[in-house]
Amino acid sequence: MAKVALIGAGKIGTAIADMLSATGDYAVTLYDRDEASLARAIRPSLRGQSLTVETATALTTALRGNDIVVNAGPYHLAPRIAAAAKEIGAHYFDLTEDVESTRAVRRLAEGAATAFVPQCGLAPGFVSIVANHLADRFDPLHDLIMRVGALPLYPTNALGYNLTWSTEGLINEYLNACEAIVDGRPVEMPALEELEHISLDGLDYEAFNTSGGLGTLCETYAGRLQTLNYKTVRYPGHRDIIKLLVKDLGLGRRREVLKDVLETAIPMTLQDVVLVFVSASGMRDGRLTQESDARKIYAGEIAGAQRSAIQITTSAGICTMVDLMVAGRLPRQGFVRQEQASLPDFLANRFGRVFAGEALVFGGPARALVA
Repeated sequence: MAKVALIGAGKIGTAIADMLSATGDYAVTLYDRDEASLARAIRPSLRGQSLTVETATALTTALRGNDIVVNAGPYHLAPRIAAAAKEIGAHYFDLTEDVESTRAVRRLAEGAATAFVPQCGLAPGFVSIVANHLADRFDPLHDLIMRVGALPLYPTNALGYNLTWSTEGLINEYLNACEAIVDGRPVEMPALEELEHISLDGLDYEAFNTSGGLGTLCETYAGRLQTLNYKTVRYPGHRDIIKLLVKDLGLGRRREVLKDVLETAIPMTLQDVVLVFVSASGMRDGRLTQESDARKIYAGEIAGAQRSAIQITTSAGICTMVDLMVAGRLPRQGFVRQEQASLPDFLANRFGRVFAGEALVFGGPARALVA
């Protein structure tokens, strides 16, 4: 049984803990500095331990003896947690969309005897795997676009939005520069720009630039296509209000104030839907062709608890990558990109099947232990 150290007992961390521990193939210890959060998350099959990540020595000592480290904490802690994983010889996985944190993890992966697999959520994460799968169908590939959104089923405020995951991560996406490829050249685009209106299943949405969703795809596809971009999907009018807050009112320069405003005024919800839309175009059999992949994933019950769609998809994303690595379907050494995972392997996995609209099944044969 693989021993997993899971850092972060928040909305996503607790869902990951429930999923992994429910299989019986992973012995999970959940770490968090907030003992109240730990107390709410602990189950008979799940251990909890108080830990302050900011202390490097205490972090390494606490994690020693684990085969896998899963980081579900704030993005700025990723380099420190990844360094501790390298020190103890454990495989490392995280959910960060932060570009600089991922670059730090990549540097740590150089010469490592274990795997370092960042950005294992929804976007970046699953969307990169879908995009790479579609892209491989064209020669040459021309354009590759990704649109992803986590939206409330019953919006009641002017933003048309409810908090469903990390507020810090949300702010990061709305403020940081966005990577893209335009006319064949890698560029950085400002967040909240390039507004477009789209329709899916007869419903109207808007989409705009946000940071981090492409993961490592810009590097993977450099010199291989003309257009590559990622945008977040929201209900119409959301972008203009966010832009008023972060730019016109200057709250983009006061992130803690913005976080407090959002968390005080906007309730969370477990009633949401995740939209994933990926489209690729290029030459196939001598003809210019386009192919798209569109999915909707809804909230539901996972391991006996009601979970939001963003909890389910983000948690299933990282759990699938852990499972694939343990099963020998991903490299076990060095830096691993999301697009190195096969989409058929991902969707056939006991966690990844939620993206195919199937229920999770936690039974079945145990996986081999990690090296």
